[in-house]
Amino acid sequence: MTAAGATPGAGDARVHVVWSTEMLGYDFGPGHPMSSDRIDLTIALAAQLGLLDPAAAAVVSADPASDALLTTVHEPAYVAAVHAASERGTVDLARGLGTEDDPVFPGMHEAAARVVAGTVAGALAVWEGRTPHAVNVGGGLHHAMAGAASGFCVYNDAAVAIREVLAAGARRVAYVDVDAHHGDGVQALFWDDPRVLTVSLHETGHALFPGTGYPSETGGRGAEGTAVNVALPSRTDDAGWLRALDAVVPPVLREFAPDLLVTQHGCDTHRFDPLTSLRVSVDGQRVAAGVLHDLAHEVCAGRWVALGGGGYAGVDVVPRTWAHLVGIAVHRPVDPAAQVPDEWVDAVLQRHGRLPVRRMTDGAPATFRPWSAGYDPADAVDRAVRATRAAVFPSLGLDPEW
Repeated sequence: MTAAGATPGAGDARVHVVWSTEMLGYDFGPGHPMSSDRIDLTIALAAQLGLLDPAAAAVVSADPASDALLTTVHEPAYVAAVHAASERGTVDLARGLGTEDDPVFPGMHEAAARVVAGTVAGALAVWEGRTPHAVNVGGGLHHAMAGAASGFCVYNDAAVAIREVLAAGARRVAYVDVDAHHGDGVQALFWDDPRVLTVSLHETGHALFPGTGYPSETGGRGAEGTAVNVALPSRTDDAGWLRALDAVVPPVLREFAPDLLVTQHGCDTHRFDPLTSLRVSVDGQRVAAGVLHDLAHEVCAGRWVALGGGGYAGVDVVPRTWAHLVGIAVHRPVDPAAQVPDEWVDAVLQRHGRLPVRRMTDGAPATFRPWSAGYDPADAVDRAVRATRAAVFPSLGLDPEW
């Protein structure tokens, strides 16, 4: 293997999809927004759409990550506290365990460590050329800090995976986060590391947890320009959200030239989401996933690891959005006009007592005016984008005006 990784496709041409029923153990209990039901429904929908056909996807389970692997990112005392919470129900509020966001539950450590192991295995499989892409819709737990749980996230699977790929020889890794919430944990863990670019497109911290992710957050000493934050106005819709993505993500990825791309696809950007105020559609999220997939092929030979994340409209939004993500990853994109399979509809009706949305589209055009068409100072989204470009582009050697 060279410093740039093995040739993609040299191994199994099937895409590595992390899944087993044990993954459903990451669940904070009845009434909590972070329900594993949304993962179960996603995988079922993807399977019934033919996206997990063995010819296209290798469905791979994961055992819990070892403490040695977890402590490449997390403090040993914090990992010990998670064990105590998991095994004895010990609350440790100083470490975020036992809060309303992160209540303790039996098996918490094993469940969270399994998510980490799945993402790490996928990332290494991509890096080593054993699979072209990897997907873990149960991953993307981007708020977890080195020493604390935060925002429904116990261990930071994306950060551990990035650390492992760097240890395996990658020179640069890029992380792009399109969750409605700022990807603060991943940013914090690599704040001073010039080898890792973190890009987060999110609803402004003035309105939404965790209250961070402003354009002025551009990286620590020696890593200036490697944290990129687009803080969007509440109620930003497809046209604005996709325009912001177009204005920032392609140029910074092209300039950074990563060896591998990790993306987090939290779909709490959707207009139905109960916890956020953005107005993105399933169609807009599908377009964004396609853009990021194409950028992986352009800038890092297709080495792409796609993760789930937030998303709390668990019946009508999450399964459709992430099924589209899986379809893009396995190179079997789903026609937005396709009907949701009857078998899946029946399962939702039995489980939730209501019918879900019946097509893979919201009927939205998901179009946008490209940034190259010009800046509009009267538009709040354009002002947010301009602030990001002005703050960080010069550090990357980019002209903020173009």
